Amino acid sequence: MKKLLVISGHPKLEVSLANKTILNLIEEKIDNVKVRRLDSLYPGYQIDVEAEQHSLQSADIIVLQFPLYWYSTPALLKKWLDDVFSYGFAYGADGDKLKNKNLILSFTTGGPEQSYDTLGYNHFPISELIKPLKQTAYLTQMILHPPIISHNMAYVEGVRNTPAGIEKKATEHSQSLISKLNEVMLLAG
Repeated sequence: MKKLLVISGHPKLEVSLANKTILNLIEEKIDNVKVRRLDSLYPGYQIDVEAEQHSLQSADIIVLQFPLYWYSTPALLKKWLDDVFSYGFAYGADGDKLKNKNLILSFTTGGPEQSYDTLGYNHFPISELIKPLKQTAYLTQMILHPPIISHNMAYVEGVRNTPAGIEKKATEHSQSLISKLNEVMLLAG
């Protein structure tokens, strides 16, 4: 059976109904999954590079689960990528440890889908905003799969969304992610 590793990049997972729900459902519904919650592992942002690289090497399929913050990954996930995807490990001379590993980007946004358009208030489509992550996958020779994205996941009491609405959207997101993971596991043999 293929080994699945989910890297949770939310810096305050305990306050995120969406990302917490997605992770809980993944753990509940998929066997042989390991979730690394970076916020609880590294509250001071001091990444154990060796432990993280070992986890990555042990996995066949890697999911980066995070909320889109300021059109990018949260700082904790970016630091994790900067530290862990090092020269000689992820790229460069002898840097082939991630080669042919499957990568799925799974993330949530606060804004509605139509806001991520050249005519929307965010001015850029999601495909433009995630180009650095795509290039990271290409440089590390990973197999990048289409992302799983859920929009309009911000809850502002009395203004936007409800906890029940967010939980419903998060459940739908996790179902899409589980379906994609099952597909990738079949393809990967």
